[in-house]
Amino acid sequence: MQMPSILAACAALAIAAATPAPAHETGQTVTPTFQQAITNIPGKSLIAVVVDYAPGGASPSHIHAKSAFIFGYVLSGEIESQVNDGPTRVYRTGESFYETPGSRHPVSRNASKTTPAKLLAVFVVDTDDKELTTPVKQNDR
Repeated sequence: MQMPSILAACAALAIAAATPAPAHETGQTVTPTFQQAITNIPGKSLIAVVVDYAPGGASPSHIHAKSAFIFGYVLSGEIESQVNDGPTRVYRTGESFYETPGSRHPVSRNASKTTPAKLLAVFVVDTDDKELTTPVKQNDR
């Protein structure tokens, strides 16, 4: 692929990613905020999203891309999270956590029924990975 084609593809992806993706039935909205190829690590990109949780909102159980290393930072409120079969934990404003590639995320939700919460998730991922998360069916657990 030539450089102009790569730039055009990145521009199209950036425009598509600039639109928030609400999940009305779950009380969360995911807004892509940044995407950039990591020039000194060929084939890797850095992607950042902000997840806004309504009071009582949650993300559906999901698996992250097999290449995705994720850093999570709570911007506001309290986020209840479980990764793989680890313990469920509540992270408060200013606290952070990470997830290793291919992690299963059965719990990711606002710990409050009355106050919104906001999470910044930063992914280091293979540039070719198109899906950052894949929903988990109940019986796949």
